[in-house]
Amino acid sequence: MIFAPSTSKRALLSPLLLALASLVFVCLATVGTPPAEASGHGDTIRVGGDHNYPPYEFLNENGEPDGYNTELTRAIAEVMGIKVDIQLGGWDEMRHKLETGEIDALQGMVFSKARARDYDFSPAHAVVHQSVFARKGSPTISELNELKDKEVIVQNGGIMHDYLLQNNVGANLILVDTHADALRLLASGQHDYALVANLPGLYTGKVLELSNIIPAGKPFSAQFYGYSVLKGKQDLLAQFSEGLAILKNTGRQQALYDKWLGPLEDQGVSWKKLGMAAAFISTLLLLILSIIMFWNRALSREVTRRTQEQQLQQQQLIQADKMTSLGILVSGVAHEINNPSSLLLLNLPILKDVYQDAEDILEAHYHEHGDFLIGGLEYSRMRDEIPPMLDDMLTGTHRIRRIVDDLRDFARQEPTDLSETVDLNDVVATAIRLVDNTISKSTQHFKVEYADKLPCFEGNAQRIEQVVINLIINACQALESTDNSISVRTFYLAQENMLKFEICDQGRGIDPEHLPHLSDPFFTTKREQGGTGLGLSVSFSIVQEHGGTLTYNSKLTQGTCVTLSLPAIKGTTS
Repeated sequence: MIFAPSTSKRALLSPLLLALASLVFVCLATVGTPPAEASGHGDTIRVGGDHNYPPYEFLNENGEPDGYNTELTRAIAEVMGIKVDIQLGGWDEMRHKLETGEIDALQGMVFSKARARDYDFSPAHAVVHQSVFARKGSPTISELNELKDKEVIVQNGGIMHDYLLQNNVGANLILVDTHADALRLLASGQHDYALVANLPGLYTGKVLELSNIIPAGKPFSAQFYGYSVLKGKQDLLAQFSEGLAILKNTGRQQALYDKWLGPLEDQGVSWKKLGMAAAFISTLLLLILSIIMFWNRALSREVTRRTQEQQLQQQQLIQADKMTSLGILVSGVAHEINNPSSLLLLNLPILKDVYQDAEDILEAHYHEHGDFLIGGLEYSRMRDEIPPMLDDMLTGTHRIRRIVDDLRDFARQEPTDLSETVDLNDVVATAIRLVDNTISKSTQHFKVEYADKLPCFEGNAQRIEQVVINLIINACQALESTDNSISVRTFYLAQENMLKFEICDQGRGIDPEHLPHLSDPFFTTKREQGGTGLGLSVSFSIVQEHGGTLTYNSKLTQGTCVTLSLPAIKGTTS
């Protein structure tokens, strides 16, 4: 028999063995699903969760979202430069909002093959273990069939509710809205057992001071728990997967885990044994999967391809973390360089004035006493050299200041704002200054042509600068000799109201069969040189965000022309 009202479904959360969990999850979750595409979200992402599932996610005493899941989501938003709106409510309500588009993602849902038909999942950010709780003195439970004919309290619509129904255990299910309701009901002396996630059960028992209930068995295998979105929204999901990988690499995810879940593990829960069991189960699953792959060639090829994609994505995430650190380093170095540069910019004009004031005295001494040494050289030579030397030093110092400012602006980490009024000529000039060294090493023939009185475009200068830099570097890498040329020009087509940036090189060209795949994530012909195949994919996404296009015209052995088109703002002039 089944008693109870409705609402609230809960996916489960727990820690440990996240490396093995992510590997097994990737193998199971990627079979039969299309590869993720690059994401281009710019608006606030609405993230949902359960309002009563401590310590993972819950509403605190101020009525605000709190817990491990919530802080993890905010940390991901910070490192990815995105905005999130976290909404917590009943589980059924949140899942309904996801399906109707009122929210964009759930920050915690247990993966299952049945759910994978309707949802896409990120790599697991926790491993959950389910426990059977009972009043002290009750028999322990080691196998599910021991629950037959028992009154078992479970969360309505939760993963364990689904599991018990699918496996026809034969228990009399008592449905409640939350795990806290289940433990309170059990502690009051009603029914036989409660089936809840282990850590939330321990947390709730401590907070509610339910001293007469204890874990009475853990007959279930580990479950993988992560972010989820509706099927087909891999671009949105990729942002959470990328942010999660960065947090793991930097140690922030572990710090959040220790803050919220570490104290519970220290209260006598033998996570070492659970970890060994989970490791054994994960190894067994991988062994079974390997046998299936051996006998099924088609599945083997698919899994191999997916695994390679995941490895490349991991490399990109590590590189993104390095770039974040590099941005911090560049800001610090820029500050250190600007201090002596400012000193030179202040003192060199004064030195030039001093020399001009002393020049009459030096000339008089020269005419009266003849030539003399100044700075170890004859005055007759140095009097013509010193003024241009001071001018060159002042010009070089200005160049140092300009390059440092460009580097600092390029490395600045800030949320993407697509409402700036941007001068395309300024963006191209800044990009060229930043890669001037690469250009000078690649070609002796670099030509730039800026159109006069170009209209501006609306967008983000830093993002378009990233695209231009990527295109220039690609052109430099395509050259086979420094005698080959690169030409850059900007222009405006009034009939289309489109700004154009065009870069043409005399490089090796692009194979026609590769042209349709240039925007595909992870596609690269420079794998041996360390290419990840993400530069152009990201560039295409940025250009699409700005409502523009990126087109290629290439012939093998003759070179390539790339045209960036952006909608202009009428009535503006650069």
